[in-house]
Amino acid sequence: MKWEISQIIVKESKIMTQQEVLERVRFYAELRGLSETTCNGYCSTVRRFQKHYGKPATELNLADIQDFLHYLLEERKNTGGSVNRNNSGLRFLYTVALDSPLNLNKIPFLRNLRKFPDIMTREEVSALFNACTNLRDKAMLMTAYGAGLRVSEVAGLKVSDIDSRNMQIYIRNGKGGKDRYALLSQTNLDILREHWLAYRPKEWLFHSRNHRPISIRATQDVFTKTKELAGITKNVTAHTLRHSFATHLLEDGVSIYHIKQLLGHTHISTTCFYLHLMKIRDLDVISPLDNLYPGDKDA
Repeated sequence: MKWEISQIIVKESKIMTQQEVLERVRFYAELRGLSETTCNGYCSTVRRFQKHYGKPATELNLADIQDFLHYLLEERKNTGGSVNRNNSGLRFLYTVALDSPLNLNKIPFLRNLRKFPDIMTREEVSALFNACTNLRDKAMLMTAYGAGLRVSEVAGLKVSDIDSRNMQIYIRNGKGGKDRYALLSQTNLDILREHWLAYRPKEWLFHSRNHRPISIRATQDVFTKTKELAGITKNVTAHTLRHSFATHLLEDGVSIYHIKQLLGHTHISTTCFYLHLMKIRDLDVISPLDNLYPGDKDA
């Protein structure tokens, strides 16, 4: 259902149902040109928020928002990043969709404490591919790793996005609504050609049974299932393939600036995080202490 501007103005002074609140959130998210992923995330947050209290958001207030975010953090044990995403959704709900001013200082974002994620070794990545039970799953996972793609980017690929002439993959509407080109390796191209010959996809490269694009959740489930079959016990997710792609390129001596472009990062500081994931021994650096006492190394 699309909201007409006249309907929105009329609704301003009326009590709204939970469904009407959701429709308004989606309307304003689309009006701002937010990505489908962001739009769905905001709607999911608002739906969860209203269900938690059993009331439409128009009947809830700042104290309810605070209690809900505290509940997610302390009782549901959500990560700081997850709580912050819910916070963003509720801020959008009240300040944009409902045009209701909030004292944002009363619902601050949590400090982003970024811990080192587990990285898969090259042997583990290879074992993951070998454990795939069908060609589609193998092609998906190899594309995620081979091009360093986000899960949403893999799920949204079209057949026409594979540019074999220039050996690149067109990524449309990536994070932040940005388009870019990603790396297409020869091995990746070979598996994608096998996949095309076997499944003959028409529009979406990786589709479900009804020929709709495969969902993000289904793509994540493929990784989880295959990881277990491969006997990988690390705390890794489908997004780990992207982390591993960047880390392995660094280990191979690829410039951090080239990796930034391949990953589609806006700021180099985001890419520099991967420098911290490299093993100290891979840096091939001699401590200045050893240079002070060069003779001791032979003792």
